[in-house]
Amino acid sequence: MTSKPVVLSIGEILWDVLPTGKRAGGAPVNFSYHAAKNGAEGYAISAVGRDDLGRELEEAVQKAGVDAVLQHNDHPTSTVEVQLTEGIPQYVFKPDVAWDHLEYTDDLAGLASKADAVCYGTLSMRSSQSRETCLQVLRHTKSHAMRFFDINLRGTFYSKDLIQELLDMATVFKLNDEELVTLRDMFRVPGATDDELCRWFMDQWHLDTIVLTAGNDYSTIYLADGQSSHLPTPEITVADTVGAGDAFSGTFAINRLLGASLTQSHRAAVNTAAFVCTQPGAWPEYPEHIPDYLGQQGQ
Repeated sequence: MTSKPVVLSIGEILWDVLPTGKRAGGAPVNFSYHAAKNGAEGYAISAVGRDDLGRELEEAVQKAGVDAVLQHNDHPTSTVEVQLTEGIPQYVFKPDVAWDHLEYTDDLAGLASKADAVCYGTLSMRSSQSRETCLQVLRHTKSHAMRFFDINLRGTFYSKDLIQELLDMATVFKLNDEELVTLRDMFRVPGATDDELCRWFMDQWHLDTIVLTAGNDYSTIYLADGQSSHLPTPEITVADTVGAGDAFSGTFAINRLLGASLTQSHRAAVNTAAFVCTQPGAWPEYPEHIPDYLGQQGQ
């Protein structure tokens, strides 16, 4: 291992097309950006088309300082229509784009073998080709590596079978309160409280950690040894929430890899996500120190 933990993310890279214009993004790339900003050697694995949008996207990630391992193919670079309602994004994804055609290569095998953490989600598995590539990366990580399953449900691009398969490979499972309701119905666990349901998933899949976020209200993190951490979401002036959940994930993951306690890692994740919400876009420039929004509000 290098002096920094090696953190990979794999899946979609795209242009978020907002009313104000287009911004570079994609959950896996957002995760790696914030993991790197917090001390990781981070790599985002994805693909772009051989088109103007692809060239612009590659330039954007380089300018942002994201170490992206980008494949190139003849499918179009992904664009996603984003509609903001009171700062909350809704996404419309186009089918059959470049990141639907990820190939498992020697370069990916090499990265997988040295990774200390890999982040993945359901959206990047919507095509059979990218799904198999993502699974190959996960299969070839070290046995003790963190496998961070950020479920990231979008549209109809998921199934119970897929979620079960990805849970089988996970050590950390992250979801939000709306996704938890979807899973409660899908797995037929009626009457369970959020705490009970999270513990049920942890026991069923022998997970190390579950991260539950609830937007403007709170987040709770559960460990297999019975520890948990519950923090309110700080009150801030929101520019937009694009990428905030990924900022939370990337910050939490690298803090845990660096040996921070559950409480320290959770607090850092909450403050980073809050900072991202105060800025436009998913890859804001970091200040010298992320503000302690929780401390400002007496938490």
